Amino acid sequence: MTTAEENRTPKEPRTPERSRAAPGDPPVPVLDRRPSDEQLLAARLVPLRRPGQWVSAVVLLVLFAMLVHTLLTNDRFQWDVVGRYFTRAPILHGLALTLWLTAAVMASGYLLGVGIAAMRLSGNRVLRALSFGYVWIVRSVPPLVQLLFWYELASLYPTLSLGVPFGREFVTFRTAHMFSGVLAAYVGLTLDVAAFSAEIVRGGILSVDRGQTEAAQALGLGRSRVFRRIVLPQAMPAIVPASGNLLIGLLKATSIVSVIAVQDLLYSAQLIYNQNFLIVPLLLVATIWYVVLTTLLSVGQHYVERHYARGRRGAGGGGGAARAGRGVWETARANLPLFGATRRDLAGLS
Repeated sequence: MTTAEENRTPKEPRTPERSRAAPGDPPVPVLDRRPSDEQLLAARLVPLRRPGQWVSAVVLLVLFAMLVHTLLTNDRFQWDVVGRYFTRAPILHGLALTLWLTAAVMASGYLLGVGIAAMRLSGNRVLRALSFGYVWIVRSVPPLVQLLFWYELASLYPTLSLGVPFGREFVTFRTAHMFSGVLAAYVGLTLDVAAFSAEIVRGGILSVDRGQTEAAQALGLGRSRVFRRIVLPQAMPAIVPASGNLLIGLLKATSIVSVIAVQDLLYSAQLIYNQNFLIVPLLLVATIWYVVLTTLLSVGQHYVERHYARGRRGAGGGGGAARAGRGVWETARANLPLFGATRRDLAGLS
């Protein structure tokens, strides 16, 4: 005669509920099922508590409030003097020269940089070597040193000539009064911008998959049309941010031309405070103007980036704009497993 212990199947688990139940009570149902994917996706998310972030935010707000307080209450900043000289004629003249120098250098430097980038991407080894050597030497020398070399060109080459190397000279002219401060600043900064913009353009072109070009050429499109219609639109999202940073850096870098007596914004402020000895207020005038200009350039860069980001929209037509308008947290949530709408669409595939 078999007992109940011998008839029990070995695979049947012994549950705590049944062991705690009274002898005459019915068995307690056991809910040992795991939640399904749909239940996990529909569950309400509980954000993690991060007290360290709140503490750091409070500390930073207190420090920012202290900074604003000292700027407004310290009489040594002399904000009335700053307001009086902010729109003076010498300051505006220096501002106009700064803007002209930035625009001229950026335009000519970028044109030269595109040519250098094309040389580096060409199949000719001589062109690649020469372009690489140019980028290497220009990026190795500080811009201020380049300006000083061009400004002192007459001491190195009193005369310049055109002709046959080691032979007859056809045209000769003196360089004593050729390179003024403005021309030396223009040439030096243009050569510097050309080296950096060449690498920006080259990197943007290389970011495009080569299969795009091969597929377009297989359809019979010419090389120039492939570059204008396929390669360049896809390279622009990678080129624009770096080019915007280069432009903003160039605007601030024009202040070094004051070393060679070019009357830009900073040098105009220096000329004034050398007469009235109001050093800090005049430096604040130049600083505020630089802040205003860089802010405007940053806003323009934002809209240009958003314009070229439209090419990355999905099939729905609004994916790119929606991604551009979302914050970092929303973008992260959309790409994490179990937290985005995309993962909800894939729940039925498991």
